[in-house]
Amino acid sequence: MIQNYLKIALRTLLRNKVYSFINIAGLATGMAVAMLIGLWIYDEISYDKSHENYDRIAQVLQHNLYNGEKTTQPSNPAVMAEEIRSHYGSDFKYVLQSSWTSTHILTYGEKKFTKSGNYFEPQVTDMLSLKMLKGTRGGLKEPNSILLSESVAKAYFGDTNPMNKLIKIDNKEIVKVTGVYEDLPYNSSFKAMEYILPWELYLITNPWIKKMDDPWGSNFTQTFVQLADNADLDKVSKKIINVKFNKVAKEYKSYKPEVFLQPMSKWHLYGEFKNGINVGGRIEFVWLFGIIGIFVLLLACINFMNLSTARSEKRAKEVGVRKAIGSARSQLIIQFLSESLLVVVFAFIFSILLVQLILPTFNEVADKKMVILWTNPFFWLLGLSFSLLTGLIAGSYPALYLSSFQPVKVLKGTFKVGRYAAIPRKVLVVIQFTVSVTLIIGTIVVFRQIQHAKNRPIGYNRDGLITMNMQTPDIHNHFETIRGELKSTGAISEMTESGSPTTEVWNTNGGFDWEGKDPNLALDFPNNGVTYEYGKTVGWQFVDGRDFSKDYATDSLAFVVNQAAVKFIGLKNPVGKTLKWNGKPFKIVGVIKDMVVQSPYQPVRPSLFHISKDQENILIIKINPKISSREALSKMETVFKKYNPAVPFEYNFVDEEYAKKFGNEERIGKLATFFAILAIFISCLGIFGLASFTAEQRTKEIGVRKVLGATVLNLWQLLSKDFVFLVMISLLLATPIAYFFMNNWLKKYEYRSDISWWIFVASGLGALLITLLTVSYQAIKAASANPVKSLRTE
Repeated sequence: MIQNYLKIALRTLLRNKVYSFINIAGLATGMAVAMLIGLWIYDEISYDKSHENYDRIAQVLQHNLYNGEKTTQPSNPAVMAEEIRSHYGSDFKYVLQSSWTSTHILTYGEKKFTKSGNYFEPQVTDMLSLKMLKGTRGGLKEPNSILLSESVAKAYFGDTNPMNKLIKIDNKEIVKVTGVYEDLPYNSSFKAMEYILPWELYLITNPWIKKMDDPWGSNFTQTFVQLADNADLDKVSKKIINVKFNKVAKEYKSYKPEVFLQPMSKWHLYGEFKNGINVGGRIEFVWLFGIIGIFVLLLACINFMNLSTARSEKRAKEVGVRKAIGSARSQLIIQFLSESLLVVVFAFIFSILLVQLILPTFNEVADKKMVILWTNPFFWLLGLSFSLLTGLIAGSYPALYLSSFQPVKVLKGTFKVGRYAAIPRKVLVVIQFTVSVTLIIGTIVVFRQIQHAKNRPIGYNRDGLITMNMQTPDIHNHFETIRGELKSTGAISEMTESGSPTTEVWNTNGGFDWEGKDPNLALDFPNNGVTYEYGKTVGWQFVDGRDFSKDYATDSLAFVVNQAAVKFIGLKNPVGKTLKWNGKPFKIVGVIKDMVVQSPYQPVRPSLFHISKDQENILIIKINPKISSREALSKMETVFKKYNPAVPFEYNFVDEEYAKKFGNEERIGKLATFFAILAIFISCLGIFGLASFTAEQRTKEIGVRKVLGATVLNLWQLLSKDFVFLVMISLLLATPIAYFFMNNWLKKYEYRSDISWWIFVASGLGALLITLLTVSYQAIKAASANPVKSLRTE
């Protein structure tokens, strides 16, 4: 019996090739979208799960009261780990201090590469359950050791054994390779850790850490823990809440530091805090794309149901004959469900092929490295169950509807589908286009917000600006000489040293005081140490006062401040006023427009700049606009290799680094566009199928109208108006839905665009145009047909 059902189902599909193609293509597209989104969600929720101790690992974070607001930060004093170990050791298996992931130049022989990694305490190999390919987990016990990732080891040593080979770090320290670990997965928070150096080496190479007068007053490291097997994270987190408050000096207690544990399970999806409360993070996108996936699949199911019920009259006699010869309704339902399941099986096969073709592009857009889980039984179980469920949902309504026909009426020719039979189809079309138009509106709003932020005045000139990390002291020691040579070659306009890049904040400080300041106000201002040439290099835009100048000896104790600082402090006529920093007076010599350094969507923080005499971390160079960048960089490379031969000539263009700040939103926008296009495609397939059926159903009516003088335009209007009406209803429904969701999304950003009326008009006109183009082919084809052929049987 089942074999017979399948044969009939296959014959039906082959007899109606156009409708079969539309059904299979629509379902395959919907299932491919759902599969891609499913893989994306799986990758997101499995972030960091490759670490065996995932459920027991946490990071030590702090809440602090800065500038009148409660902020959350991951940076800690370098003594945090030892303090927690000493007083709460029984609650933890490991408490480890780490540097931030940063780049260093690793040199072996003639091979010099810039790689990123961390200084970590030795037990990191156990805590992160690193898979050691060479050496043992105890490879970091000696201060002159290094562990390499598999890919880095291969880059330096090829197929030879790297163990005990000597590598030079930043042309200074020499370390010995004591182990090689398997590369960490792309969906790990430590994926950028290409090597690990001992924490002890970090302390040796930065002797100022142990010499600090107040080791609790400076936050510049990270602290990670692994809980003891019997410890409860929430209880332990409450225990350590005052571990820093009890140690900081009296003047820092106004920050009210609260230490707590953020479990690894929340690092990726729940990483956003507002006023000391976890407000979510990427989990919002997981829910968003999950809902989109469900709706896109629903659109595909709607197509199937619409076309199946629309063609019911074509199969009415078949149902009548089957019932007349004894077929039970349950048998008919099984038959139609079999047809539905066969379509879904074909669609599932094609959807896997589609995913395999699209996945490389999708990975590039989504910044993922996902693969189809061919060997995962859960994937196949879920996929097949998913297909079965889709087939049952998509085929249930047609099966129940078709099997309900009365054989007597059908065979006597008195069967009519009724004036209300088309209403369910119209409702489903409205749902389809409501979802599609909502996605279109959402996509436009996302890209408008990105463009709005890109057009924001940034307070300096990015053109021709590059930054270089100064890994060694060689450039600093020859700064004036290098600057002079580069200017004489015509390669650059200016050059400066800075404590932070122009696109990030690396240094913040408290300890500021001024006349009229609230003594209870705890401060934390970005405070960048620069050389005298900084303002000319980046193109500061002054609103008051002047730039730093070597002509004024007092500028060594001077500040240039931004407008946000003037506003926050509440100074009138700020130039010439004095700010105290840790008790030392600094005079404000200039006020500049706010530089957008961190998020382009958030307000600029009150910021200060001062002259630094120490070596800073960043070199910022303004390329001479009169020559090409290629020529300038070639001249620069020659000069830098002359004074710093041990370091590769590597640089970053500031405009490219700034563009990365839009990466997350642009990625979401591209994914939304991708899903919106597929949703429209699926909806158009459905409209095309229904238009084709409608034209076929009304062939004789069209023939009569043509004989009576109707033009092609008249007939096109006749066949198109119903679909246009349905799309108009969709627009009315989609507009408030899209406005509600996108308005809430925009509220996340302080600096945001508005939702203009033209977005809804443009989306509506676009949807109408797409609908008319889809319907017009069938409508014009039917209207152009020879009426003799359609009327000759009458």
